[in-house]
Formats: sequence, C-alpha cells, structure tokens
Amino acid sequence: MLKLLFAVTTILFTIAPSTHGFDPLDPYGEMIIKWDLLQSSPGHHTCPNLQLEMKKLTQTFVLVKIENKQEYRHVEKPGWKLSWHWVNKTVIWDMRGAETTEQGNCSAFAASETLPHCCLRRPTIVDLLPGAPFNMQVSNCCRGGVLTSMSQDRINYVSAFHMTIGSFPDDDPGEFTMPYDFDIGVPGYTCGNATSVDPTKYSTDKGRRKTQALATWEAECVYSQTKSSQSPKCCVSLSAFYYQNIVPCPTCSCGCSSSNCVKPGEMPPILEQKHDPHVEVSPLVQCTKHMCPIHIHWHVKVNYKKYWRVKITATNLNTMKNYSDWNLVVLHPNLNNVTQVFSFNYKPMTPLHKSINDTGMFWGLKFYNDVLLQAGEFGNVQTEILLEKDMGSFTFKDGWGFPRRILFNGDECVMPSPDDYPRLPNSASSSSGVSSIVTFLLCFFLLLV
Repeated sequence: MLKLLFAVTTILFTIAPSTHGFDPLDPYGEMIIKWDLLQSSPGHHTCPNLQLEMKKLTQTFVLVKIENKQEYRHVEKPGWKLSWHWVNKTVIWDMRGAETTEQGNCSAFAASETLPHCCLRRPTIVDLLPGAPFNMQVSNCCRGGVLTSMSQDRINYVSAFHMTIGSFPDDDPGEFTMPYDFDIGVPGYTCGNATSVDPTKYSTDKGRRKTQALATWEAECVYSQTKSSQSPKCCVSLSAFYYQNIVPCPTCSCGCSSSNCVKPGEMPPILEQKHDPHVEVSPLVQCTKHMCPIHIHWHVKVNYKKYWRVKITATNLNTMKNYSDWNLVVLHPNLNNVTQVFSFNYKPMTPLHKSINDTGMFWGLKFYNDVLLQAGEFGNVQTEILLEKDMGSFTFKDGWGFPRRILFNGDECVMPSPDDYPRLPNSASSSSGVSSIVTFLLCFFLLLV
C-alpha cells in the first residue's frame, strides 16, 4: 500500500510541476513582471547636427515591478537579471533603482547633450546593490536582485525600478509598445509575453485620493525543476529509534560523477581563487554515494503516550555556497497535529483544500539559523517537532512515520524506496510466524491426502 501511495505521489507531485510549471503545493505561485505606464509626453533631449530635422523626442516614464508570488520559492544571490526585446528602436534615457549591464552603441546620440543609459535592442537589467547612492534609489530596490518567498517575508518579495525611455532620432516614436520575449534570468523560469490588465491604482494624501497608471501590463513567469537542473539537488535519509540501521540517500541521487567532488580534508582549488561574489559558482560537493549538495535526514526520535517526536537535520555539502533564507516543505499526514517546533519557524500549508492539512513549511530564525552555511563543521541546521497522535491513524507500521515528500528551496528531494523504509522489529518475526503456520497446514493436508 505504501509503495502504491509513493508511486501515485510521485506521478501527481513530481512529474506535473516539473513538466508543466504547475505546483500543486503552490497552485497560484508565479513571478509577475508588472509595467505601469505613468507618463508619456515630449521630453527635453534634442538632437542637433545629426543631419536630421531637429525635433524633441517623446519620453515615457515607466515603473517596473518584479513580484515573487510564490509561497516557498525565493531568488537567491546573484539575484534576478531581467531582459526583454524592444519592438521599436527604443532607448533607455535614465534609470533609478536598477541599471543595465551594458550601455550599447549610442553613437546616434553623439551630438546630444547627454547620452542614453542604454541603447541595446535587448537590454539586461540588474537590481542595484545595498548601499547604492540615495539619489539612485526607489522604493523596493537595491537588494542585489534577492527576493524572499511570500511565506518567509511579506515585505522583501518585491523589486522595483523606474525608467525613462525614448526613441532613436530616425525612428517615429508613435505610441508606446510593450516589449516581448521576457526573461527573469533565474534558472528554471519561463516567462510569457505581457498582457494588458486593469491599471494599477496608487493611494496618495494618506489614502484620501487615488491616482492610477495610464496603462498596466503583466508578464507571468513559472518555474520548472527539470528546466532548472537536469539532476536533483537534494536527497533524504531516514532512521528511527526502533531500527538499528540508517536508510541512506539512494546511490547517485544527484549524479554519479565523483571526479570533481571534494574528499574529506581537502581544500577545493577554486576556493583559493578570487571570484565575483555576485556571480553564482557551480556546485562543488563533498564526495558521497549520493553526490547531492543538500542532505536531509528525518529521524523518528521518541514515542510518548499521546505524542511522538521527530528530528530533522539539513546538511550543506556544497563547498561553494551558503544558502540564505533556506526553507523546507514537508508532506506528512500528522502535520495537522503539530504541537511545537523547536528552533525553526513553521507554517502549515493548505494549498488545494483547507480541510487537508498534511503539508508544512519550515525555515530558519532570523539572525540565528536562517543561513545554511557551506560544507564544514557548522554546515547544518536542525530542529525537533513534537506531534500529537491521532489514534485513528497513527502507527509506526509500514513506514507511516516518515515523510511522503520533502522539498528544499522549492526543489524536490530524492526519497529512499518505500521498500527500504525502517520497519518495526517485530514485523519480520510476525511474517515468519505466519509463513510457518501456512507451511505446517500445507504439510498436514498433504499427509491426509
């Protein structure tokens, strides 16, 4: 029965979100790129001596927001890198709260008073870093492109920047046209084209007056784990107080190549080299049989009369990375009776039906264990959970005490096979006893014949 449940869970929860970008645990989760057209009027940039008729360029003022409307997936360093393709010959004259990675060829404006910020047909935008000059900042900017999940932080899940855009001197500006082919620059995400929505309304004068954008567009970005990485990023091992062995992560859970792994006591050569702290380095994991950057261990620790206790440990085996604002999502039927969680934050999740409460999210306490340090002595975080027993369903038989799914930072972890789950000590003797009785009865009937 447990094996069948495991197979069904795998089909419904692993294949679907990976291939179609839909996550049953977060059915409304997505990244939104929102454009608010706030002003469109003649600007002040003139282009004399360009062998063209002198004219004023139309300028458009735009507010762009990136909203992470996901319950448990977040954007870590090096952050988002937003790009798109202009329909017309458009330039960015000025930016606040962000900047383009390149200026491009702005020679068409060589005789103008100032050069545009960016003249590329496909610009790439990055968030400003913390500590940016005050006159370059806007609200919800300057966090290096890092976005928290909605469950962990209801403030820092939005990034924003302002742009003043215009057209090339030899191009008829006409009406503003939304760009296309959006890319958020974070592995695993696919973005659609922008669609027109109701204009955003803004509250002014302490809420006494509302203004609104001239027009608003939204582009949606969804996540696929298989698009993010061809191999899993974490695995799960199991143990229990009533079982003498530890059920390890399945061999080669995250790959089998051991040529580039780090052996105990060795220093990876890349750590001795200088590299940009704002550029993500490929994982370099410690040598294990599973070869995963993250190892999760679930231990059934104590059995009380009315309660039972579980210990969860997350270990970072990636020598190249600290995981900031990490989180775990766990699916287990007894999470509907969580009594206390020690040293972690906890939030129950009821994504599809509020009467089904078998999924919960765990994350670290701010300034205490919200950063999972890279491989080493302190490269782990752990908690214990006290759960009240539901006598109608609670049992230690058939691996019931172990999770059905575990996700780390939104990615599915590889679970052991249900056939390998820790069993109660008397299960083998019970089955052997039944087998002996059946054998005896068969022999008895054969003698009678």
